[in-house]
Amino acid sequence: MEALVLQFFQWFWNLFGLWDALWAVVKPVWPLVWVIMKIVAILVPLMLCVAYLTFWERKIIGWMQVRIGPNRVGPWGLLQPIADGMKLFFKEVLVPTGANKALFFVGPVMAIAPALAAWAVVPFFDGGALANIDAGLFYVLAMTSMGIYGVIIAGWASNSKYPFLGAMRASAQMVSYEIAMGMALVTVLMISNSLNLSDIVRAQGRGWFADHGAGFLSWNWLPLLPMFVVYFISGVAETNRHPFDVVEGESEIVAGHMIEYSGMSFAMFFLAEYANMWLVSTLTSVLFLGGWLAPFGFGFLANLPFIGWIFADGFHWLALKISFFLFLFLWFRATFPRYRYDQIMRLGWKVFVPLTLAWIAVIGTWMVSPWNIFK
Repeated sequence: MEALVLQFFQWFWNLFGLWDALWAVVKPVWPLVWVIMKIVAILVPLMLCVAYLTFWERKIIGWMQVRIGPNRVGPWGLLQPIADGMKLFFKEVLVPTGANKALFFVGPVMAIAPALAAWAVVPFFDGGALANIDAGLFYVLAMTSMGIYGVIIAGWASNSKYPFLGAMRASAQMVSYEIAMGMALVTVLMISNSLNLSDIVRAQGRGWFADHGAGFLSWNWLPLLPMFVVYFISGVAETNRHPFDVVEGESEIVAGHMIEYSGMSFAMFFLAEYANMWLVSTLTSVLFLGGWLAPFGFGFLANLPFIGWIFADGFHWLALKISFFLFLFLWFRATFPRYRYDQIMRLGWKVFVPLTLAWIAVIGTWMVSPWNIFK
C-alpha cells in the first residue's frame, strides 16, 4: 500500500517537475507523514459514518413506526446530519456557575478520545490495520475501558445532582459488563492462540469447513455461540444504548451526565456514543464473524474479471457484517422498553459473568480433549 501511494505521488508531482525537490524535503519525515495519512484516511470516513448513522437511525426507526423520518434538509433529507452538526458547532458552550471548569471540558475529550484511538489496531482487510501490533486485543480492551472516565468526570464536574447520578449509574453498568466482555475475549484468545486481530481473522479462515467452501461455519461464532451473544449484548450495554440506557433515562434523570452540556461539548458525547456503536459492531465482526473473509468459497467466481472482487475476501464483506450489527442496535431501540437498573445489574452479574466463566471451562476442556478442533 505504501509503495502504491509513493508511486502515485511520484507520478503526480513529476507532471510539474517538482518530485525531486519535494522528496528531498519529505524523505526524512516520510514515516511520520505516512502514519498521519493513514490516521486521516481512517478518521475522516469514520466521522462521516458516525454522522450518517444518526440519520439512518432516525430514518429506520421512522419506517418501523410508519413515519417518514428526516426528509427536509437536502435531497431525501441526506443533509440533515450536516445541518445538525453545524447547529451544534455554532451554539454557545455554557459552563454552570458551580462547575469545575477544567474538568468540565476534559470530560467530553476523555469520552471521545478512546472511541477513536481504539481503531488503530482494527484490520479492515488483510494487512489493512494502522498498527498491526501483537497485543491488539489487549489494546482494544484497554481503550474501550477508558471511555467511562469521561462520563464520570463530566458527571462530577457539572456540580449537579442528575449528572452525578447518571455518572454513578454509568460507572456501575460499565464495570459490570466490562467483565463479561473481557471473559468473552479470553475464549477468542484461547482458540485463536493470538492477541493480534489480523491473526484472529486469519485463524477463522482455516479448518475443515473452510477447506470445503463453507467458510462461515469455521468462524468463531459457532464454537463460541454463547460468547458471541454475550459480547454483543454487553457491547450494547457498554455504549449505553437501548434497552440499557438508564444512564441517560429521559423520564428519570433527563440526559444523565450530559445535562449541563451544550454546543460542541454535547456533540462530542454524542459522537462518542455513535463511534462506540461502530467500534462494537466492527469488533464483533472481526472476532466472531471472520472480519473481511467471505462466507463461502466462491471458487472460479472470485477470479472473474471486473466482478470477481465481489466474491473474494475483502473490506466489503466486513462492511456488510458491520451494517448488520448496526441495524441490530437500531432495531433494539425501536423494539425494547428500557430495563430497570436492578434488572441490568442482575443480567450482568448473575447471568453473563457465570455463563462466560462456564464457557471458558468448556472451551478449555474441549481443547485438551481428543476432539480438539482448534489446532
